[in-house]
Amino acid sequence: MEQKISILAFGGSLRQGSYNKALLRAAQELVPEEAQIEIFDIAAIPSFNQDLEDNPPPIIKGFKAKIKAADAILIVTPEYNYSIPGFLKNAIDWASRPYGDNAFDGKPVAFMGGSIGMLGTARAQYHLRQTCVWLNMFPLNQPEVMVPFVQEKIDANGRLTDNKTAEKIKELLAALVAWARKLNRGLSF
Repeated sequence: MEQKISILAFGGSLRQGSYNKALLRAAQELVPEEAQIEIFDIAAIPSFNQDLEDNPPPIIKGFKAKIKAADAILIVTPEYNYSIPGFLKNAIDWASRPYGDNAFDGKPVAFMGGSIGMLGTARAQYHLRQTCVWLNMFPLNQPEVMVPFVQEKIDANGRLTDNKTAEKIKELLAALVAWARKLNRGLSF
């Protein structure tokens, strides 16, 4: 039996009742048996300061260590102003600095997110894909999980209630596990 794939997941919303935090928790519950998801809360990460990148705060050291130890990454994000939230970009900047110490280097990654609009974080996810080029990450292309009208799919207790969305999250996670295994074997398709 193969070793479980470890997925480090983090989200791009600070709001307590965040729909994307609910999707992140749903992913943790829906993860395939051959994987496990650990959620890292990036809310306490300070603003990036290049003066500190050679001696980062302990939370950054811990974040980078968790990224490096993970087999794959899952980022769950809302969309703000046609892009990703600033504090999510901030966390990515910390984890990829200083030059030559990019914790994301070579990591498989998947994205998902929900919004109250019709596009369900499509533009934010595409901006994350652009960032992956420089970070030398390997984004999963399909399936894409962009949850439109997410407010109709999460109940007042922050639980995912939409079966179709749950199935898409399961598909995404199964594909991420398979992608991580392929990359670990040297892309032998």
